[in-house]
Amino acid sequence: MSLTKADANKQGWEDSEFPIVCETCLGENPYVRMTKQPFGKECKICQRPYTVFRWLPGTNMRYKKTEICQTCAKVKNVCQTCVLDLQYGLPVEVRDKALNLKSQAPSTDINRQYFAQNLANQVEEGSGVYDAGKLTPESRDMLSKLARTEPYYQRNRAHLCSFFLKGECKRGEGCPYRHALPNEGDNSVKQNIKDRYNGNNDPVASKMLNRVRGSTGGSLAAPADKSVTTLFVTGVVPEITQEDLKGFFYVFGDIKSVIVAHKTKCAFINFMTRTSAELAAEKVAEIGLNLKGHALKVVWARPKPQGPQSPKPAATTVDLSTAQPPPPPSISGKEKYPSQNPR
Repeated sequence: MSLTKADANKQGWEDSEFPIVCETCLGENPYVRMTKQPFGKECKICQRPYTVFRWLPGTNMRYKKTEICQTCAKVKNVCQTCVLDLQYGLPVEVRDKALNLKSQAPSTDINRQYFAQNLANQVEEGSGVYDAGKLTPESRDMLSKLARTEPYYQRNRAHLCSFFLKGECKRGEGCPYRHALPNEGDNSVKQNIKDRYNGNNDPVASKMLNRVRGSTGGSLAAPADKSVTTLFVTGVVPEITQEDLKGFFYVFGDIKSVIVAHKTKCAFINFMTRTSAELAAEKVAEIGLNLKGHALKVVWARPKPQGPQSPKPAATTVDLSTAQPPPPPSISGKEKYPSQNPR
């Protein structure tokens, strides 16, 4: 609940009894104990004071605390600690891509208070940025594939001990940090809370989106051969015509030809220039290709194979200073011509 608005200095300050956190951050211990500090810190999004909660999720885990206020968490339906979606457990950028949402947070501090008041009004009215009704069947399928159905408690582990990695830690078992060697797959990138909340420059979200694009649309990395200007489309059902494909790809540049083979459910999009083909590939990698309710896969066409060529004989060099004329036939060969026979 929020404080009374009679005090202008404390208008909009938040005082709550329990945090809004996901099951992973809360931990597997059902008897977790929390410390509560009213107006302990400023929210990292709206920078207004809020109630800070701190707790230990479990044994050998690190202490967790709330990072943003409940108003900002309710607007985007995210956890106050990890700032991940409460329904799917995904980064905000991945969910907003599926909902076609764009962040409207101010980039400067001028309109920060005005933006925070609008967020509070949206929460009081029961409306927010997140609306599950905006999900399309394709977006819902993508979110369901990426969603975490079970809590991932390994995310609460203690950080690695830097002194242990140097061989200088003397605390032993009493060290609050983890004594282990980092794995190759560990993500050591420090993420900004504001960027994660607004869905900007999130490395975890980018990794997930790239994995989805790779599984649905194949590899769209441009080949090294600059002569390749053709995209190969699969999953072309008879309902999709040549004009449908032209209607999607013509905006990227001049098209040389569109070849559709419904028997093999594929098509070739031949562009006039390599730049047009690269623009089309980047757009398909970003939004995918869906025509008449059918998801199509797009990859770069393979370059034409070149046939085997016979090796050319190596050129021989002749020194003209030591070269001599060939001997006459009577000396070099055993046969003699009739004109050279003395008889």
